[in-house]
Amino acid sequence: MFLSEVTASSRHYVDRLFDLDPQKVLQGVIDMKNAVIGNNKQKANLIVLGAVPRLLYLLQQETSSTELRTECAVVLGSLAMGTENNVKSLLDCHIIPALLQGLLSPDLKFIEACLRCLRTIFISPVTPEDLLYTDATVIPHLMALLSRSRYTQEYICQIFSHCCKGPDHQTILFNHGAVQNIAHLLVSTSYKVRMQALKCFSVLAFENPQVSMTLVNVSVDGELLPQIFVKMLQRDKPIEMQLTSAKCAFINVAALRAPVWAKPGACAVFQLDHDLKHAHELRQAAFKLYASLGANDEDIRKKPILESGAIELLCSLTQSENLALRVNGIWALMNMAFQAEQKIKSDILRGLSTEQLFQLLSDSDVNVLMKTLGLLRNLLSTRPHIDHIMSTHGKQIMQAVTLILEGEHNIEVKEQTLCILANIADGTTAKELIMTNDDILQKIKYYMSHSNAKLQLAAMFCISNLIWNEEEGSQERQDKLRDMGIVDILHKLSQSSDPNLCDK
Repeated sequence: MFLSEVTASSRHYVDRLFDLDPQKVLQGVIDMKNAVIGNNKQKANLIVLGAVPRLLYLLQQETSSTELRTECAVVLGSLAMGTENNVKSLLDCHIIPALLQGLLSPDLKFIEACLRCLRTIFISPVTPEDLLYTDATVIPHLMALLSRSRYTQEYICQIFSHCCKGPDHQTILFNHGAVQNIAHLLVSTSYKVRMQALKCFSVLAFENPQVSMTLVNVSVDGELLPQIFVKMLQRDKPIEMQLTSAKCAFINVAALRAPVWAKPGACAVFQLDHDLKHAHELRQAAFKLYASLGANDEDIRKKPILESGAIELLCSLTQSENLALRVNGIWALMNMAFQAEQKIKSDILRGLSTEQLFQLLSDSDVNVLMKTLGLLRNLLSTRPHIDHIMSTHGKQIMQAVTLILEGEHNIEVKEQTLCILANIADGTTAKELIMTNDDILQKIKYYMSHSNAKLQLAAMFCISNLIWNEEEGSQERQDKLRDMGIVDILHKLSQSSDPNLCDK
């Protein structure tokens, strides 16, 4: 079809908007709606031919039927879904004031159509966010419309999350009750509403202690918001929801790390203690969140967590005097290290520092110790990673292993430590750090003859990885271990009544 024919066809749609028969005008708008769906060329033609001013005129006329006004809003929304140039043309025609005026209508379907169009325009990068705040009556009216339907809830939350770009916008929304009005939407039956409410909270609380402190104290159906965020982290929830929930908790944690504002009056000390208590609760929720997130999959690890500087934050939390924060901080790092790429592992080791690693391995709480050993075990997995990490941190890690095996620890702790040695023994070059350390070899030999079968098995895994026939230097390693009497112990274990020991 030639351009002149396309233009003539488009002109026909525009001409029908000026018909004197209201019913023909309505049908013309409906036909136009069907014509522009998924057709950017048709949208551009209609804009050039002047359809927008006429549609806005019909939308604002009180003599227009509600159905006509609604259909006009739908067509305008469809035009806005085209290119950025389309949106610029709509803005030049002052579409936003017209649509905002339409929100005063008593008709819900028309209101929803106006909001849907506003949402499409405001999410465009060419739309200035300040246009939402020009008229001081708009925000309170939008808050009031949140209760009308799930569509008003979805669109308004989306508008807020795209138009909240700094502290001034946050303050306006906060002062008009955004936290309280949006909180209950987190338990909506509509997934889209819950998601938009989550996104709204993530921008409202960003680097804003006032909003974050308020969020901590808000409850919905008897549950505090941090608890709701954690529930949204469950693995049966969509990944988008898990990521946004994590972002909300993390932003609140970051904001609550800022100094609590001074409060005048006799209640200042009590209020400060109260606020700090909730700050701890939120932080604990956040680190449980990151710990479980890190365990999910590699995509999630790469997406909320790493890009937002979580490794540095989690490493710093392992130094906290609060036990729960130490446990959850190291637990999160342990899960993030599981099957992670080498850079992530190196970042974790760099963030922790050798001194802090030894501090954690000396922690009086067994949970901290076990999670730290779990972290080391996850860091030392896959041969290239094992060899790389042991080439840079081998001396310190071997000292840590020695420290644990010589200490007064339970069976589980020592078993985990021997498993770390088995991982090191699986490295190509790393295994030499064991073979050249007679003290460690003697300890492995000792645990092969231990009274606990779990420790015997873990020690034999070390030996098995050291003597593997297909690897270079295996004969020399076998000879050294034979000279140490390892073969004699293996013969005895082959006669063991424990089938696991016997098979190994």
